[in-house]
Amino acid sequence: MDVDQRRARREARRRERVRRRTRGLAAVALIAILALLAVLTLGSSESSKGGSHGSSVGSRGSHGGAGGGDAAGRGGGQGSGASSSGTHTGRAATSVATNRASSAGTAGTATGPPGHEPVPILMYHVINPPPAGAKFPGLYVAPEEFSAQMHALATAGFHAVTMDQMLANWTRGTPLPAGRPIVVSFDNGYQSQYTQALPVLRRLGWVGVENMQLTGLPPSQGGLSEAQTSGLVAAGWELDTQGISHADLITLSPAALHEQVAGAREQVRRRYHVPVNWFCYPSGHYNATVIAAVRAAGYVGSTTVVPGWAAPSEDPYRLPRLRVLGGTSPQSLLAELAAIRSDAPPPASYG
Repeated sequence: MDVDQRRARREARRRERVRRRTRGLAAVALIAILALLAVLTLGSSESSKGGSHGSSVGSRGSHGGAGGGDAAGRGGGQGSGASSSGTHTGRAATSVATNRASSAGTAGTATGPPGHEPVPILMYHVINPPPAGAKFPGLYVAPEEFSAQMHALATAGFHAVTMDQMLANWTRGTPLPAGRPIVVSFDNGYQSQYTQALPVLRRLGWVGVENMQLTGLPPSQGGLSEAQTSGLVAAGWELDTQGISHADLITLSPAALHEQVAGAREQVRRRYHVPVNWFCYPSGHYNATVIAAVRAAGYVGSTTVVPGWAAPSEDPYRLPRLRVLGGTSPQSLLAELAAIRSDAPPPASYG
């Protein structure tokens, strides 16, 4: 019995040694197979990289050639100093699509160093002839006058952008549409900005900036309807605000100031589902308290009524604008823009 037990134990040990040897050989074989697969995969990857690199180099070369051709085309256009309305119309669909994509949210993706080019911001009110007895007839620009001004700007090489696009270029290097950037802004929310200005800008492939007030200018008195405001947004326009009721902000209590500034932003954001990143001082009045309220409400900047060109080196809460008055010829507008380019920035307070 003892002999049988010893034999059984020896047989069990022998079988265990065989099993261990078999497992060891299997492990060695598995390692060899994995190593072979790794070599084959690496070779395939290097080959693919080489092909992709060649394709990428070819693509970059093609892109560089296209960019050079585009730059030469722009240079030739500026040298000739002329641009037909047919050319503007032909570019309109592409330009509107580009503006729409890049003006949404933070206005595009950063692809280069921050921009440093100053940008003029125009200020318009009513795009209609002044009625008899108008209190401020200078704030009325006739539709044909507005159209001539916009086409003159396009011929001079300008291209309208939004405030968000401008800031994205200044801070993150997000590219702007081809041309010299200019912002075309409209205050208060007059109906003629939809019926008269929108078609003109749309034919050029441009967009505007609407600084709307929420009360005090109903459609029955020539103000935008909600449907028209939504139409501006759908057309790629940027929607910002002048506050609830165009109040003189420097005269308000802290609670009333908060409602005019923060409350207006909340309402416009909720109603039209847009960011509302910019504030426009009603009548241009502001001081340190008003600026602090605008900043606290989450706006990234604000605009004044002091003439000049906006620049990335300036305080974004005191950006200048040029008020365009009725009777301004296209040539006079271009001359005014040139004359105010070197103006001092807006003061610490105004009004």
